[in-house]
Amino acid sequence: MKIKLDENLPSPLAARLAAMGHDTQTVVEEGIAGEPDPIVWQAAQREARFLITQDLDFSDARRFVPRTHHGILLLRVGTLGWRALVERVADLLAQENVTEWDRCFVVATRTKVRVLRPAKEPTQPSTE
Repeated sequence: MKIKLDENLPSPLAARLAAMGHDTQTVVEEGIAGEPDPIVWQAAQREARFLITQDLDFSDARRFVPRTHHGILLLRVGTLGWRALVERVADLLAQENVTEWDRCFVVATRTKVRVLRPAKEPTQPSTE
């Protein structure tokens, strides 16, 4: 999976996900840390990367409708220490079928995962 990590995630997470086989890039590595959210969002979309963030500016599923982007994982885990946060994300990506998260809006708490999938496109009636 191609992943972009927002700046609000611990830097060891990138190495952990890369070791799991994910193509991981951070906002910090890219030199856009501190930039407005639209810049981060555009970079993730331009590179076809799944964005992982804790930033509530990305929490509106009406704004980030599934199918209209390459995917978001919004972490709502409270005040976990950085090690526990790295473990939670690594566990999610190891245990869940993340290949099905493409173009989805995913919210993960400490204990649950909710996946909003793209709506199925209506089928066209046959003209035959």
